[in-house]
Amino acid sequence: MKKFIYIAASLFLTITMQAQDRPQPKPGPAPSININKPQSFVLKNGLKVLVVENHKLPRVSFNLTLDNAPYAEGSKKGVSDLLSSMIGNGTQTKNKDAFNEEIDFLGANINYYASGASANGLSRYSKRILELMADGALNPLFVQEEFDKEKAKIIEGLKSDEKSVTAIARRVENVLTYGKDHYKGEFTSEETLKNVTLDDVINNYNTYFVPANAYLVIVGDVKFKSVKKEVEKLFGKWKVATAPQTTYSDPKDVQYSQINFIDTPNAVQSEIALVNLTKLKMTDKEYFAVILANQVLGGGGEGRLFLNLREKHGWTYGAYSSIGSGKYINKFRSGSSVRNAVTDSAVVEVFNELKRIRTELVSEEDLRNAKAKYVGNFVMQIEKPSTIAGYALNQETQGLPEDFYENYIKNINAVTAEDIRNAANKFFLADQTRVIIVGKAADVLQGLEALSKREKLPIFYFDKYGNPAQKPEVKKPVPAGVTAQTVLNDYIKAIGGEKAVKNVKTIAVISSGTIQGMALELNMKNAAKKMSVEMKANGISMMKEVVNDKAGYSVQQGKRKDFTGEELIEKQAEATTFKELALLTNKEITVTGIENINGADAYALKNGKSTLYYDVKTGYKVAESEEAEQRGQKMVQTTYYQDYKDVNGLKFPYKILMNVGIEIEFTTSEVKINEGVTEADFK
Repeated sequence: MKKFIYIAASLFLTITMQAQDRPQPKPGPAPSININKPQSFVLKNGLKVLVVENHKLPRVSFNLTLDNAPYAEGSKKGVSDLLSSMIGNGTQTKNKDAFNEEIDFLGANINYYASGASANGLSRYSKRILELMADGALNPLFVQEEFDKEKAKIIEGLKSDEKSVTAIARRVENVLTYGKDHYKGEFTSEETLKNVTLDDVINNYNTYFVPANAYLVIVGDVKFKSVKKEVEKLFGKWKVATAPQTTYSDPKDVQYSQINFIDTPNAVQSEIALVNLTKLKMTDKEYFAVILANQVLGGGGEGRLFLNLREKHGWTYGAYSSIGSGKYINKFRSGSSVRNAVTDSAVVEVFNELKRIRTELVSEEDLRNAKAKYVGNFVMQIEKPSTIAGYALNQETQGLPEDFYENYIKNINAVTAEDIRNAANKFFLADQTRVIIVGKAADVLQGLEALSKREKLPIFYFDKYGNPAQKPEVKKPVPAGVTAQTVLNDYIKAIGGEKAVKNVKTIAVISSGTIQGMALELNMKNAAKKMSVEMKANGISMMKEVVNDKAGYSVQQGKRKDFTGEELIEKQAEATTFKELALLTNKEITVTGIENINGADAYALKNGKSTLYYDVKTGYKVAESEEAEQRGQKMVQTTYYQDYKDVNGLKFPYKILMNVGIEIEFTTSEVKINEGVTEADFK
């Protein structure tokens, strides 16, 4: 199955790497900025309306935002998620299908969520688009059938997230940073969702979807007087109400820098985040210096984290930092996804970059580039109606001065190297940093313990929900008498026995999956010293490998490459029906320990650059990892095998999960033994 990993990884990298490493264009002279000021009015129910006329294009956008204070949902966390998914599914006067059909007919986009709604389309239909948006927002249709469907969808997504190291890392980072009882730290789970009823969704809507703190921003080809009449007609009947103003104590940073480690045995790379809290506001005098400091540190491909961890060391595909701002508590974070083997080293380098920007003045070149990036983005964004709407809303909700955006470029250009160093010292903490690492303990814990001792960074352990946990046990000792040969023999017995395995001359397997919305089809055919693997995406052949006892080649996006020398020998060694038969006589393969694979103990067998994992109880092969290099970046690619089923007396895995930076799940639809394979398949 090793070829399985190679092809999927190559396909994933082809998709994700196409837009990387493009040079930044040289900045031109900064243009003068003229942002249209909104005209405004307030309805009796409290809804404030901001209208920005822009007649350059025959389009209009509407954005309804409920600027309520944030709140925690507690044991019913997920009620607002369900509201977001249900609102807009029809109205009291128009069923779901008819509602969506009319939106499509108008060529419009209308979206709803628990905190508002948005719509855009041609200005010739602006009156009807606004009517539809208002109808969906103010007269939603909440029925049990839709509630049950939407809840099932969310639960299915949560189950998928439990397999995702990235999703686990995102969840536990917020739990540890803000606390489980804080509105930014709580998370939706299957358990909390099951507590939510349709009445809870309706009650949430009635309580929080109210006009007192609501803003409707209209931008585009409209006339103020006309649109004012329409808004008054549609939203004037919105019942007067104010959402509860719940207050929360701000969470605190850790007293001293520390490592918080979460063991995820299926992780092929470590998710690293260095975090501290911040209360940065857009009105703060340091605001522009802070965002430039973040740009220099980790704002993109030109950032120091990226240049260090990726360009200099080749440990990752990207490393970035970010800092939140606004009325409520936020966080500054810097981090990356790195190979397991360099997890501790990557943490050191991130700390080094944090220290550097806090203690050294940035160079004139770094400062100039950061300013050019922000100015360029700002100029491009102000052409978008959604940006103008956002600016108008920010001025109202963030208390910004009227000339904030007119002076934006001037304020960016006024920042000095000293300003950046001072801002970094205030907002990028050095001694109260929470280092959150989600990774495979068996691979990374030894290095982290050495780092902890060397840098005086204590390690605390947590589970994937942010609960305190015991230090994970890694690589349990192998019982006496267990060898690579006994493990391989147990596997062969588990799948059907040596006689049945040796009787297999050919195998054909058809599987399917998806990646980033594309339908994948995988066809694999194997025989002694022969192999053919083809991956199709949306029915089009993306990659194919063919190997026989004399030659081999690959075709990727129409380009053929012939295998020669050691590469051909390696490919031919993999071309077989069951590799375990050949491995039985391999004296170099060794048992390195017992590791946790998806919650169960498995023997780890090291075979060159590969590690094979066999379940201690069942004998089945449950995983295989391979050290590989793609586009100059080293990575570990892991495949998991599950759901073994009987095919003519032999057991085959019908579910195959691969982690090649993202998780891809393949489901096998057909396995053929000693049929469906011809010599032509290997030519």
